[in-house]
Amino acid sequence: MAISEADADAALIERYLAHQRVQRRLAERTTELYAVHLADLARRAQEAGLALAQVQPAQVRRWMAQLHAAGHAPRGIALVLSCWRGFYRWLGHEGRVAANPVQDVHAPKAARPLPKALGVDDAVRLAEHRDPEADPWTAARDAAIVELLYGCGLRVSELVGLDLQPGKEAKGWVDLEAGEASVLGKGGKRRAVPVGGKAADALHAWLAVRGEAAGSAGAAALFIGARGARLSAQAVWKLLRARSLRAGLAAPVHPHMLRHSFASHVLQSSGDLRAVQELLGHASIATTQVYTRLDFQHLARAYDAAHPRAKLKK
Repeated sequence: MAISEADADAALIERYLAHQRVQRRLAERTTELYAVHLADLARRAQEAGLALAQVQPAQVRRWMAQLHAAGHAPRGIALVLSCWRGFYRWLGHEGRVAANPVQDVHAPKAARPLPKALGVDDAVRLAEHRDPEADPWTAARDAAIVELLYGCGLRVSELVGLDLQPGKEAKGWVDLEAGEASVLGKGGKRRAVPVGGKAADALHAWLAVRGEAAGSAGAAALFIGARGARLSAQAVWKLLRARSLRAGLAAPVHPHMLRHSFASHVLQSSGDLRAVQELLGHASIATTQVYTRLDFQHLARAYDAAHPRAKLKK
């Protein structure tokens, strides 16, 4: 008795899954997901009156659009397409298809996630937090680090690259008299950013207790560790995480969160997107525009909370 087209396709899928389990040693959960995605592919092909080997790119694009219209996230659609693409690649190796119909079909682009920023109150709480158990040296250093990250919008690499004095080999430095920091950003681009009063005060307090570095490795560095070496980016991540938890913030803080907070709060106050671009050292205004979405969220929350017609009573 002749085998039906649907049965033949089901047998192909079973062979492929067995190949994945044995040859590629995929995890059981992954194999189960592949089985679900391929069963859906077979169903769609059958409804279109096609065998799996007859599917063309036009059908795959239509099915992808249907997944998108049904509310599937771009990342989920990308995983489905990856599964289908791998299946047709295997069919090609088996000599059953001349071309892979999924090869040039791509999932919709995922929306760029909004950067996480602290509210103004939380940012101030983090900056003003003082740990009663910390020694004065560490407390002064950590306070200066937070004030510079939040007050100047520095990247952590720019912060740890700061030296005590300007020089040919210096990546960056702070001129307290001029009230500005010179930093070397991405792509080797140098920029100057203002240093506010709070950051300047914190730096003065740190420099008063910094002392001489124990070794040449940290002699030029503005920020050093207990052993005298230049502070690393990883160390800054750790101290910020610990400080934010001690300060009672809802979530751990990392250096880039303070940069995002700086940008968001400056934009909320000034509305000057071009100035924020310059302060952050973004090459393109498009990179900075993500903060307009953050700013709109802030405005929307204020509207919902304050406007008498924002929420209609049921």
